[in-house]
Amino acid sequence: MSTGDTEPTALPWEGQAYSVKRFGISISNCDSEPVQTPGCIQGHGALLVLRPGDLCIVQTSENTAELLGHAPLDLLNQPLHQVLGAENAALVAAFLQREPVECNPLYVLTHPARGDAAPLDVTVHTVDGAVLMEFEATARQPNSEQDYYGLIKHSVARLQGTLTLQALGNAATAEIRTLTGLDRVMIHKFHTDGHGEIVAESCRLDLPSWVGQHYPAQDIPEPARAVFRQIWIRPVREIGAPLAELVPLAHPQTGRALTMTYCVLRAPSVMYTEYLQNMGVTACLTLAIRRGDTLWGLITCHHYTGAASLPYGLRAACELLAQIVSLQHESAEQREHLAYRLRLEDVHRQLVTEAAKNSGLQALVEASPTLLDGIDASGAALFHNERWWCVGLTPSATALTALTGWLREHPDFQSPTRPIVATDSLMRDYPEGAALVGVASGLLAFALARDFRSMVLWFRPEVIRTIEWRGDPHYEAKVFGSHGHRLTPRHSFALFTESVRGCSAPWKEVEIEAALRFRMVVMELIVSRAGQLAELNADLLRSNEELDAFAYVASHDLKEPLRGIYKYAHQLAEDAALSAPENRHRVDGLMRLTLRMDSLLDSLLHFSRVGRVALQPEEIDLNEVVKEALEMVDARRSERPVEIEIPRELPPARCDRVRVREVFVNLLSNAFKYNDQPLIHVEIGYIAAEDRASGLAWPVIAADHMIYYVKDNGIGIHAHHQEQVFKMFKRLHGRDEFGGGTGAGLTIVKKLVERHGGVVWISSEPGQGSTFYFSLPSIGAI
Repeated sequence: MSTGDTEPTALPWEGQAYSVKRFGISISNCDSEPVQTPGCIQGHGALLVLRPGDLCIVQTSENTAELLGHAPLDLLNQPLHQVLGAENAALVAAFLQREPVECNPLYVLTHPARGDAAPLDVTVHTVDGAVLMEFEATARQPNSEQDYYGLIKHSVARLQGTLTLQALGNAATAEIRTLTGLDRVMIHKFHTDGHGEIVAESCRLDLPSWVGQHYPAQDIPEPARAVFRQIWIRPVREIGAPLAELVPLAHPQTGRALTMTYCVLRAPSVMYTEYLQNMGVTACLTLAIRRGDTLWGLITCHHYTGAASLPYGLRAACELLAQIVSLQHESAEQREHLAYRLRLEDVHRQLVTEAAKNSGLQALVEASPTLLDGIDASGAALFHNERWWCVGLTPSATALTALTGWLREHPDFQSPTRPIVATDSLMRDYPEGAALVGVASGLLAFALARDFRSMVLWFRPEVIRTIEWRGDPHYEAKVFGSHGHRLTPRHSFALFTESVRGCSAPWKEVEIEAALRFRMVVMELIVSRAGQLAELNADLLRSNEELDAFAYVASHDLKEPLRGIYKYAHQLAEDAALSAPENRHRVDGLMRLTLRMDSLLDSLLHFSRVGRVALQPEEIDLNEVVKEALEMVDARRSERPVEIEIPRELPPARCDRVRVREVFVNLLSNAFKYNDQPLIHVEIGYIAAEDRASGLAWPVIAADHMIYYVKDNGIGIHAHHQEQVFKMFKRLHGRDEFGGGTGAGLTIVKKLVERHGGVVWISSEPGQGSTFYFSLPSIGAI
């Protein structure tokens, strides 16, 4: 069946209760048909609607004269005992008080034969404050009741003996066909896009098999599916048989159409009837297969040789089987996927263990096993620490970054209960995915944090499939009738073959569940590591504070005796007894050593202050800071010619003016000191964001930081010494070479820059000069 127009302009029954018998030929949209309130029943049975308080009849089916011996109008507002007699009416009243009949039709009694009419089985249930009583011809014979309990017991044993979904489906269809005697029994599975597929079947030997054939989603429209989320069984004794309308059509107390969702006799829609007739079906029985609240599929039974006898006992047995199949279905799937699930969980456990040992999520793709071993996929990618880590066949980094922008907005990605995106056709939902079908037709992805800064993605390539449809899935036709254009079901069910592109192999539920469990374990690792890092950082902070305090106290305490030693040595130098050259040389050496020790202690004292003094960040004009720094090192500039170049004005920064000035002073001092050129050339500048892809090995720099540099034409630094120069008191030359010094200047530069949240690094070659880069927060950074 086709849904046709999605928004019909008007409903012919607007303002009154609907009757499928009266208005069914005007249907123009399957999704608008009120299948739960058809206003009619199948004509082989009768219906009475009772008031719960006094069990008086307020509605009847129009065929009660033939089946119950009373015309409909004669029954309205009459007590139930008018039909059943006082004894059976009392039995019904007690039954309603005793049994759980709300939305649950139960057999209550068999109404005795009347004249030539057969005995009638009576079922009763309540819904929306009304009591609904259904009458059908019984199949019960004295002393020959069918042993449905024995049949079900054997069927359940056979179902429980199956190990796979396919085996369960084959057994279920065979058992239900044996039980009902119907010509064809099929299991109809719903795919994620709504269309159906026949996955198991039992049929007469002379009938062709339909296993593997597909049906469009509109063949079973949403209103019908909604019914099967509420009921287990739907019998239609004879397709196209006369219907009996309710009298009156609307419930007299509510003025609304009667809800008949749970009525066994509920009339089928005209569309459904015509659809089955076009297939040559004369009777049918449909059972639900549910997974919790989800309608997984249907057990559809077709008969081709007249009406089918589907009495209450048989229906109850079939309904019980449908419930057992639904329960067994999940167990069978779990058994079938057990080995795969255990393998996935074992790989995921190894991945997390490796990540914990290697102190980084990148181990998920760099160690062995990898993410690609964790799920059946052709490629996997991890986004972590602002970069991509990939294994296998994946899109480019640019395509991956664009894809994550779409993922961040995807509602499934933001779900609080199931935050995962799983699709076997990325191009269907993501337009740019059309260019990725070769590597990423299928996508399974989740984030590792609410800010989406870490993600895991698996990919599957396109798999071109051929689908056999039972008839053209694109059919849509309407005919013109007395009420205007109406929808008609298709007449042709000839095989229609279609190639499907842009899709991968679908993700199994076991894979999605395994990915969700893996996500939880990795997040626990991240949280645990964050706690450990916080504790470690606190310990390091305490240690640094203690070291700073020690350095400060030690330098003060050591400087005092040094001053005494220097003073005593100076007095000795003035003593005439030490006028001999060799004695004088010893005293001069002592004085130089005390001066050097004093300089080292000054550096240590200053370094300890750098770690303890609070920064006072503000918006600073760095051009003024550089000018001040040049004035402070002006004494060194006078020793040899110096050329200062500032190619363009420096952008402002948010920083501590005094500390950043000290950074420039130290870098400029080194540029002048470690230089053997006749003309010292120093360039001071910055690198804009758009210029950062210059081939340099950039470290990780905060997005809100600007890069500044001081470049010289001095002696340069060999690559394997470039990390050493930032260590405390580390000099690469002799004590007195290049003007001496303590080797603390670059250590202080590094600490000052890092306290601003920045980084500092070198680009240098021996004899080619050095460039010192450092980053500082831009204006607006916090």
